[in-house]
Amino acid sequence: MIPVNFDYYRPDTLKEAVMAYRDIKNAGLKPYYYGGGTEIITMSRVGNITPDAVIDIKNIPECYEYGLNNGKMVFGAGVTLTKIVESGLFPLLGKACGRVADHSAQGKITLGGNICGTVIYRESLLPLLLCDAEIIVARADGLHKFPVMEALNSGKRLQEGELLVKVSLDKEWAKEKYWHIKKVKAEKIGYPLVSVSALSHQGIVRMAFSGACGFPLRIAEMESAPSPGQNEKTARGYILHLPSPVREDLEGSAKYREWVFQNTIAEILNS
Repeated sequence: MIPVNFDYYRPDTLKEAVMAYRDIKNAGLKPYYYGGGTEIITMSRVGNITPDAVIDIKNIPECYEYGLNNGKMVFGAGVTLTKIVESGLFPLLGKACGRVADHSAQGKITLGGNICGTVIYRESLLPLLLCDAEIIVARADGLHKFPVMEALNSGKRLQEGELLVKVSLDKEWAKEKYWHIKKVKAEKIGYPLVSVSALSHQGIVRMAFSGACGFPLRIAEMESAPSPGQNEKTARGYILHLPSPVREDLEGSAKYREWVFQNTIAEILNS
């Protein structure tokens, strides 16, 4: 339950959803798109947000598209993490989604909610940064397509009022060798000290990270083929190319997180 009074909208089309958002915002109120609702409910309960209106997207079929379509893997924004994990359609994405929260929460958290929410880790985004994926976004003037690397890398976000509809990527990415390593402070479930998704494409290991900075990112210019004797040097180089200082919080000091980050990269390159 959301412990405040709010207006509830359940549009049937993408246009109705984005126009409702615009009208509510123009009235001086704060709307939120609502898919799984886990973050909105949790943050409302602790007083971090106070929604004036929620726009429920569950009646919009485009947000729930899922599967293979013309050689593309398609994941609607309303698809739950559990469905992605259990389907096995894209194993690396399933692995990343399977380490977000606990099993019961994964049945409610949606892909769009994890990618676009306010929790900084956004771990389901990591595989998508690696695979030349594209997002479809609804605006008041229609649908727009953007590369994920252009729209969401290194802390970039959707613009106010935009609605993530779905993600698509070539089905061949599901065949690549991959890694997903999540290091947490103590338990299997928890916010990451560092979370790394990686895959090997044409001999080059691509990597995307969460936890090291205040946002997920991929540093494409650092990617290379594994090289015995050079992998530890490459791992140190990633630290130098981070666009912001290594995070320090209750999960771990900056120095400890940097050590975990560097060793996780080396672990993947040496495997």
